Amino acid sequence: MAEKIHMNLVFIGHVDHGKSTTVGRLLFDSGNIDEQTMRKLKDKASELGKSGFEFAFVMDNLKEERERGVTIDLAHKRFDTDKYYFTIIDAPGHKDFIKNMITGASQADAAVLVVAANDGVMAQTKEHVFLSRTLGVDQLIVAVNKMDMKNYDEAAFNKIKEDVSTLLKTVGYDPAKVTFVPIASFPGDNVFKKTDKMSWDKGPTLLEAINNLNPPEKPTDLPLRLPIQDVYSIAGIGVVPVGRVETGVMKVGDKVTVVPGREGKGVSGEVKTIEMHHEQMQKAEPGDNVGFNVRGIGKTDIARGDVLGPSDNAPTIATEFTAQIVVLNHPTVVTVGYTPVFHIHTAQVACQITAIEKKLNPATGEVLAENPDFIKNGDAAIIKLKPVQPLVIEKQSDIPQMSRFAIRDSGRTVAAGMCTDLVKKQA
Repeated sequence: MAEKIHMNLVFIGHVDHGKSTTVGRLLFDSGNIDEQTMRKLKDKASELGKSGFEFAFVMDNLKEERERGVTIDLAHKRFDTDKYYFTIIDAPGHKDFIKNMITGASQADAAVLVVAANDGVMAQTKEHVFLSRTLGVDQLIVAVNKMDMKNYDEAAFNKIKEDVSTLLKTVGYDPAKVTFVPIASFPGDNVFKKTDKMSWDKGPTLLEAINNLNPPEKPTDLPLRLPIQDVYSIAGIGVVPVGRVETGVMKVGDKVTVVPGREGKGVSGEVKTIEMHHEQMQKAEPGDNVGFNVRGIGKTDIARGDVLGPSDNAPTIATEFTAQIVVLNHPTVVTVGYTPVFHIHTAQVACQITAIEKKLNPATGEVLAENPDFIKNGDAAIIKLKPVQPLVIEKQSDIPQMSRFAIRDSGRTVAAGMCTDLVKKQA
């Protein structure tokens, strides 16, 4: 049996619009969670005076474990359909949303935006839509939830569909390419199975809509970029760097360069072997997590955060760069001179803000102010930055996979964004 295509799917939307309940219902009805577990959750919910929250608890019990720092598998739930295997990321609030959306390989390939029929478009609905767009999520499904609270009325669904379509247009999504699904997650209408309560709806169930998503394209036509996660020394083989191919293809025999490297000017060699899951391979493609050996590269030459590329098109080291960011969770205000840590691919580098050029409306991207003195939570902005040490980053227009980052400070994600322009380090 061929391996199923893997996709990362994030559930987003305003607080209390039923994201967790929707995920729980989907996992339960599809048999990804058993009756016994569900019964336990139901008892726990009643015990806490939260009757009706049992589906939400499917993901929420993971939240506690997540806070206690249990392994990553728990923050993400595996969900299989006949066509794909999904990693579902439930995005409760800003913090987890951004961390999950940006860090490491958990870049979402698609998002399900949950909007409650009785509430409509709310503040976080707008924010999450803008963030998905900024972070490069290009496939979207809109689940209009809580239809039972509107007596399964078609007019109520159409009203929400219209409002959300207007919102989607403002950030650059094409509503014609978005599937809108009316659902009621708690009673279970139209999530996993068709309902008789909305005979007016001729569209797919939520499960069918998810199954109709397009597999993520492998950016094999872009230049090779492989951020280094770790470097091991293995007896009999030598130095084995490990990482995930973001773009392009790496083949045995390729001449490659890793930058910035220890000296800041890069180190080059030839790929001798590539292996994945302990099997030798001739080539590695985007999404492949591989270990490899390069003739000419020693243990102390490279480290986590360095990036490998072809010698004739080495990754870009930026001496300064311009970025579009969204401030999510900063305790005060962000001003020129602020130097937080940027998490870009596998690198963590402090970067200083040298200018705040524009403040933008986070829902539409329109310019609200030129050269403001500061920016705060909820603001989007165009800023200029100077990394305090050599940093590999690429422009969104050249290699989007290498342009996105999260900004963290004292243990929290304060902002997220992407690089729009840069000044390349001169050789």
